[in-house]
Amino acid sequence: MFKHFANRQSPIASARSLKAWTVAALLCLSGGLAAAPALADEKLDNATCQTCHDGKKGKLEGKTASGDERELKAISTDKYGKGVHATMQCVACHTEIVDAKAPHEKTAAAKKVDCIQCHEQLWEQAKKDNLTKEKARLGIVVDNIEAYKKSFHARVNKEDKTKVYATCNDCHDVHTFDVAPAGTTRRAEAKRENPKMCGTCHEDQLDEYTESVHGKEMLEKHNVKAAVCSDCHTSHAVANTSANPTKLAITASCGNCHEENYESYKKTYHGQVMALGYANTGKCFDCHGSHGIVRVDDEESKVHPDNRLKTCKQCHATKKGLPDATPGFVTFEPHGTTDNLEKYPEIWLASKFMIGLLVGTFAFFWTHTLLWFYREYKDRQARKLRPHVNVEVLPEEYKGKAFQRFPLAWRAAHLTFALSLMVLTLTGMPLFFPDAFWAPVIMKALGGPGVAGTIHRVAATVFGLVFFWHLFYVLTKIARNWKTFKIFGPYSMIPGLQDLRDIMAMFKWFFGKAPRPVFDRWTYWEKFDYWAPFWGVTIIGVSGLMMWFPHVTASFLPGWVFNVAMIFHGEEAILAVVFLFTVHFFNNHFRPDKFPLDTVMFTGTFTLEEFRHEHRLEYDRLVRSGELKKYLVELPSKPMMLRSKILGFVLIACGLSLLAMVVTGFLGY
Repeated sequence: MFKHFANRQSPIASARSLKAWTVAALLCLSGGLAAAPALADEKLDNATCQTCHDGKKGKLEGKTASGDERELKAISTDKYGKGVHATMQCVACHTEIVDAKAPHEKTAAAKKVDCIQCHEQLWEQAKKDNLTKEKARLGIVVDNIEAYKKSFHARVNKEDKTKVYATCNDCHDVHTFDVAPAGTTRRAEAKRENPKMCGTCHEDQLDEYTESVHGKEMLEKHNVKAAVCSDCHTSHAVANTSANPTKLAITASCGNCHEENYESYKKTYHGQVMALGYANTGKCFDCHGSHGIVRVDDEESKVHPDNRLKTCKQCHATKKGLPDATPGFVTFEPHGTTDNLEKYPEIWLASKFMIGLLVGTFAFFWTHTLLWFYREYKDRQARKLRPHVNVEVLPEEYKGKAFQRFPLAWRAAHLTFALSLMVLTLTGMPLFFPDAFWAPVIMKALGGPGVAGTIHRVAATVFGLVFFWHLFYVLTKIARNWKTFKIFGPYSMIPGLQDLRDIMAMFKWFFGKAPRPVFDRWTYWEKFDYWAPFWGVTIIGVSGLMMWFPHVTASFLPGWVFNVAMIFHGEEAILAVVFLFTVHFFNNHFRPDKFPLDTVMFTGTFTLEEFRHEHRLEYDRLVRSGELKKYLVELPSKPMMLRSKILGFVLIACGLSLLAMVVTGFLGY
């Protein structure tokens, strides 16, 4: 009999069958078992129960545990016969009933069987019988039971501690419950009844829902795609809506229907924080409302243009620890996309510009890198076939000396610049790629978005200070040597025609059409590395400041600038990170004649052999003028070289780890 109940397939045996009752009774509690003989003698079966409980003989009343009168619910024979429990006898659950005459003699020791106990027993038996596949539905029911046990409904009612907030029967009506197949009319009817059922307890929420866009679509237009209570709150895992996990789950449930809006929301700061598992930023219901959501063009809507500023001030207010929202907040596009030129022209243009910049930059420099690697590899192979003879012998006085290329201040600035950039990457990329497997782990390790944001802004401040210090240093030095300084001279970082000639000569060498070119103080790729931060600091810095102080920005500019700032800030950060940890690392560390590490930026010195190889024109000029001696210093000590190598390898390892994060995030892992 219970097998039929579990499978919901076979017709039932005769309700009066002694064998059928015996099977049902064996699965009940001991009180039910003790009552079995008396029940059999009195023919206490469903047909007997229905002679009174079918509702055709007027209202029936019983007594509560406290002795108060209560009305007994009538059970429709037809509806019960179509439910999932149709194969069960009434006394299989009402085990305390031992006779067929009202008001019924009851066994005090018998405990009424509940839904949870019965389904768990059936599932355990199915597992023992190796019938879990055949009775998979039972497993689903047990999973729902576990969810219910942890739910808000299963908590003890504060007003009546003898009860919980809601039991299975409150929602399912165990006498008539049936699970209609998906896609059927009965399933649609059941969904339409969902708000009414929940409203028996949550009356105020039902009133709001009835007037909402969801409620009108469902209740008036019978649109079964419209959201009902269980779509947002779930059926069994109903949780306290003030808890952060519940807020996040409800926000995610909006995306089940509003997919495009949800994806565009996740690209905003609010959505990125939410996707990382934190509920302390704006979510769908914070802006649109919850039970009483109405269309945006409705004057009562929280996101109607006339009401948006007030809605923003729910969070962006001094009482919440943030500056008050200003007029520009109203025109921020929380669902702006990069693929709709007509609707979001500014966002579209910003996106296409940055994509073009990224593609152009990497297309050139990655090609440059691959060709360089190929040519150096081929040249090294050629040297293996013939001995290399160094025909230039250094003067005796130069032996054991090194060339001083970078002073201590430059090296300290470079290290501070590198560390602050890596911190910026570590704290910023989890927001840019919140769905990456590593993003929530890193964000949790950093202490959450609030702490990570503070670290990010401190690192950005350090980065900016180093940049402006360097700018001041260079301008001061130029001012002191203005008469001798040449804008396009060998000691200037300003690109000139010679750099264009060097690029062309380098590509000829790449293809074996000319010997490797020689360079002066600064190579064209070093000049690019130098000027790139000027562009990067401007784009990343300005956009970052705009988002750091949104109330100031929105006092003068429209809200869509925040959408554009997000694009510029994130895409330029990716450009900087990927360029530095691929092209820059290759140019300075990974090309064959430098691999695995160049220590010049840590020691500040070259060996004279390296100097002559890398910057031959400057070397020759200093030798001819006799000025080389001015720049000669002792070779770094072994301890200093060891420390430099350790620091260098640690920085390279950190950089490659950050690069791996960005790549996996970009690829969607």
